[in-house]
Amino acid sequence: MLARVEITHTFNASREQVFKAFTEAEHLQNWWGPKGWAFHVSQSDFRPGGVFHYSQQPADGDVMWVKFVYNEMVAPEKIVYTNFFSDEEGQIVRAPFDESWPLETLNTLMFTEDEGQTTLTAIITPASATEEELKTFGASQDMVHAGFSGTFNQLEDYLSKESK
Repeated sequence: MLARVEITHTFNASREQVFKAFTEAEHLQNWWGPKGWAFHVSQSDFRPGGVFHYSQQPADGDVMWVKFVYNEMVAPEKIVYTNFFSDEEGQIVRAPFDESWPLETLNTLMFTEDEGQTTLTAIITPASATEEELKTFGASQDMVHAGFSGTFNQLEDYLSKESK
């Protein structure tokens, strides 16, 4: 089973614009997460060692909390963060959709620009996962890919409106 997902998406925007959309809460809250879900930023500190803590909620479901801890941030080239589901206080909890989902994933985002377009490469890997968690992650490749692709499509829409 593959224990990593790699997704690329090209945006019709400069690398600085795309990077800023990932590192400023006023932008992130307009496009991050599943389409149609309520989104609330609890904490945003975009720097190595900083935290992005937020809640998201579907119209017909319970609130889910998620937390990012930034490991590395090289503007406008790269962001590396660990992410996990959390409680409202930011403590790690099991994923609400699968008890054997990895407690943490390591996410590496790389931004490259060519002639005014930015290609984002996202690599998602389980961090310190058990064998069962690795199997669950491996079996969920399509779900992870679809989730990130949908979110990146929302960013694409957001950036096109921002540039007008």
